[in-house]
Order: sequence, then C-alpha cells, then structure tokens
Amino acid sequence: MFNKVILAGNLTRDIELRYLPAGSAVANTAIATNRKFKKQDGSQGEEVCFVDITFFGRTAEIANQYLGRGRKVLIEGRLKLDQWTDQNGGKRSKHTVIVETLQMLGGRDDNQSQSNDNGYGNSQPQQSYQQPQQSQQPQQSYQQKPQASKPTSNEIPVIDIDEDEIPF
Repeated sequence: MFNKVILAGNLTRDIELRYLPAGSAVANTAIATNRKFKKQDGSQGEEVCFVDITFFGRTAEIANQYLGRGRKVLIEGRLKLDQWTDQNGGKRSKHTVIVETLQMLGGRDDNQSQSNDNGYGNSQPQQSYQQPQQSQQPQQSYQQKPQASKPTSNEIPVIDIDEDEIPF
C-alpha cells in the first residue's frame, strides 16, 4: 500500500521538543493549509485545514532550532491514526502526519512576508532537510548519540551545530 502526504502551509504553533528515554528527539507542532475557491453564487470562499505533524530524530532537533509559529514549510510524510480513550471513557482518534522530509520556505526571519496568493512562492532561497532512510523500523527506534544531560521540561536544549553540517 502507499501512504504519502505532501503539505505546504504555515506552522500554527511553536515546536514542542522532547526526548524519548532512549535519547531520540520527538517534536510536535501543527500546520495550516488553505484553499481558495469560487462558490456557486460567484463569491470567493476559503477553506482552512489544520493538521498535527510530528518530527523524529535529527529532523526534530533541526525543526526546533529553525522553525517557529507562522513559518512557511513544505513537508512530506506518512499519515498515522492515533487512538485513545478520554477521561470520560469515550474513544477518540485523530490523524497525524509523521514528517519524513522537511523543506523550509522563505528566509530564516521571513514568517509572513513575500508570499504570493497561493502562499507557496517567494524570492528567498529554500532550505530542505530529509530524514535518513530507515529499513522498516518504527521512527521511535532511531539510534542517537546519548545526550550528556537530558533537558528538563522547562528548558529548551541548545543544539551545537557546526555550520558545515547544516544541509541548506
């Protein structure tokens, strides 16, 4: 079967980064995409779709360092159904996109400016990062270097990145 999702839009909130007990990074946020259309009466309509997205491993750390609310991104990934039971005993579910490829649109500090009507184009260079390919292993089982000290929930980790390592 084929499970692939490609979305372009703006992040609706800042990245929430955490580390699994094994030391691998997980980051969560959401993306908003919009579609403009002409209604039957001739007026313009707009439909906005909000989708939760999850990054793993090195992509999560890069997203945490370079992305924030309002930033334009293009993501490719796979759709995942999360199911749980709420406090009242009701069954709940939602779809999430597990990001495999991230492309940052616009400049580093370009959150809202220089977009055209469809929200995808601008004159700034594009930056992209692709998750390393894994052989049929779940995303949570990435082998990462052990962290010297794991950040607490109140502190945002500082990621020491050599400028030569950045893929854009």
